[in-house]
Amino acid sequence: MDLLQLLLNFNFEAFTKVVLIDLVMSGDNAIIIGMAAAGLPIKLRRRAIFIGIVAATVLRIVFASVTYQLLEITGLTLIGGLLLVWVAFKLWQDIRSGALTNADDSPHNKETSKTLKSAVTSIIIADVTMSLDNVLAVAGAAHGAPGMLIFGLVLSILLMAFAANWVASLLERYNWLAYLGAGVVSYVALEMIWRGGNQIYASGLI
Repeated sequence: MDLLQLLLNFNFEAFTKVVLIDLVMSGDNAIIIGMAAAGLPIKLRRRAIFIGIVAATVLRIVFASVTYQLLEITGLTLIGGLLLVWVAFKLWQDIRSGALTNADDSPHNKETSKTLKSAVTSIIIADVTMSLDNVLAVAGAAHGAPGMLIFGLVLSILLMAFAANWVASLLERYNWLAYLGAGVVSYVALEMIWRGGNQIYASGLI
């Protein structure tokens, strides 16, 4: 009887929205992490992806703890979109220079060390943007249900953890996917800028 009551009270609409949001946004985040890590030697790639997943996890927890205050900040999505434009630009530079495919397995290569630093920088900036947008979107879909918000947080982290390394491996095997991935990141950035600009316009700030 308790199980039946639980099922009757379960918000399947919110659940479906949270899952779909996480599939799309965590997928985008995994693409960014995977692209930034692609081209690094395997050990450094794993380190970069691990740092990216940890950073995304911490950021999602922090943003989730203040999510309803964040929802009241007008223009936050626009700022996130602008940050993501920088990440997209760095990814395009890596593609043009061949950094996503020309990995050097030597841990003493100075150029590789710089690439690792650049990869981690891009990953963390993207994590700030995507974690913020993911938490805000899930919070809106959760309809004020803390349990659903926590579920969305855990699901997004699991999706990223499984997808990022797979994306990096695919990019090194099929170079043309790098352009597709950069296009996805650029689209997400422009969509966030458009949405954030509309929020500012609707609020009467401009």
